[in-house]
Amino acid sequence: MANKKSNIKNSPETSTQKYLSIDTIQDSVVILKDGGLRAVLMTSSINFDLKSSDEQDAIIYAYQNFINSLDFPLQIQVSSRVLNINGYINYLSEFQQTQQNDLLRLQIGEYSQFIQELVADANIVNKTFYVIIPFDPVETKEGLFDKLSNALNPKIAVRYKKEEFEKYKTQLWQRVNGVMYGLKRAGIYMTPLNTQELIELYYSFYNPDSRPTESLHDLAELDIT
Repeated sequence: MANKKSNIKNSPETSTQKYLSIDTIQDSVVILKDGGLRAVLMTSSINFDLKSSDEQDAIIYAYQNFINSLDFPLQIQVSSRVLNINGYINYLSEFQQTQQNDLLRLQIGEYSQFIQELVADANIVNKTFYVIIPFDPVETKEGLFDKLSNALNPKIAVRYKKEEFEKYKTQLWQRVNGVMYGLKRAGIYMTPLNTQELIELYYSFYNPDSRPTESLHDLAELDIT
């Protein structure tokens, strides 16, 4: 009986992963269970209020032209995470240990403590901006009944042949290049996330309670099925 219960618990059919829309991540592309492809770009930000009137008008005009040039939808995601200063704190700790001057060593320790308390009390967060670009090789029209059915019984993963995947990926990347060029004219720069970065990004999204310092292993060491 115990072995039977253990098998049920570890069965893939009982995993919550089957309710996610993501099937796999391959070659810096997110492949959804309905066959759709997604590219995720991390973007820079600009402080619009600090720009002059002429600069603001130029940004608005460039963004307007970019929006008018699109013939596909975009998704903009803003991620707010608690500011991670552990790397800086570790650097201060190592630097403190190398100091021969007792007074300087004491001041570095007090400064490190002050920074940690400031970040904890002020609840400082770091905002990251993403643009998600879609490409759907096959567009389907689903009614309400179909959507409810798919939610309860997720679709079987779509498997592309290598030639098909490369063709769809090329078309997706044409959209990516167009978006990057259009937003660059508005003063916004972006970079596509690779496979490792995408895995860690979605891991943090689906595990919001994970520690900011928590990171996955290198992609080559991951056992992904």
